[in-house]
Amino acid sequence: MPENVIVIGGGPAGLSAALYAAREEFKPLVIAGSIAGGQLLMTTVVDNYPGYPDGIMGPELVEKMRKQAERFGARIINEDVIDVDFTKRPFKVITASQTYEAKTVIIATGASPRLLGIKSEMKFMGTGVSTCATCDGAFFKGKDVIVVGGGDTAMEDASFLTRFCTSVTIIHRKDAFKASKIMQDHVKNNPKIKIIWDSVVDEILGTEQPEKVTGVRIKNLKNGKTAELVAQGVFIAIGYVPSTKFLQGKLELDEHGYIVTRDDVMTDIEGIFVAGDNADKFYRQASTASAEGVKAALRVREYLQNNP
Repeated sequence: MPENVIVIGGGPAGLSAALYAAREEFKPLVIAGSIAGGQLLMTTVVDNYPGYPDGIMGPELVEKMRKQAERFGARIINEDVIDVDFTKRPFKVITASQTYEAKTVIIATGASPRLLGIKSEMKFMGTGVSTCATCDGAFFKGKDVIVVGGGDTAMEDASFLTRFCTSVTIIHRKDAFKASKIMQDHVKNNPKIKIIWDSVVDEILGTEQPEKVTGVRIKNLKNGKTAELVAQGVFIAIGYVPSTKFLQGKLELDEHGYIVTRDDVMTDIEGIFVAGDNADKFYRQASTASAEGVKAALRVREYLQNNP
């Protein structure tokens, strides 16, 4: 017998969808991935998720959401989906060990931030390095920080961080931003923001005990010279990669790999729904991903009721 619903993804979108589907007694199967939890696993204190006035550690929040979904009957397996077949019903969802069939599917695979590719960024991730200014900016009140990037996200992050930080320095590998003119103007006219062109972050500097960022070493790409800058935080804003590679040719994706949605959480195939950062280019918050998971599960309920 095919599953009523398979949820692909084990972050806030997938687990919220699983919770609501389980409460509808659909007994959802969640294929959460071999490393389940999404970007919250790289987050230390989450201060902006409703219901936790004192904050909560990212991995702990994921675990609580997982247990809540399981309490109502969700079944969760830690495997990666490697392929799908949406050409006929029931739909097929394929992992390395098994092929599962489902009447409906909620895809909540999320997105991963593009990283610099240097070892030190992972060493200090969550202890001074961040990929989410709106999530972590308030922790850097009165600090000097670095933003890496040259697109709209980097401009937005830099402007946002000036609310809290003493200074913000943007490091960009080229001699011009690719961001929209209005965003560039906001940055260039802000006295708290400094821009360093034609440069990359070569190394993130910091201490071991306690583990914290103290600065960066940058390299000028035109003359090869290096310099060290003092900073207590580094925000990487060079884009995101949606986790949709296995969906190429299976669903409609845009030029960046994001799932194209219709009517909020619906895809171009009836019975296939989407939630979270694999379709959301703008908000990328745990709370908005959770909300989309809820909406997708309610759409599943409607679909199953109308297509018994």
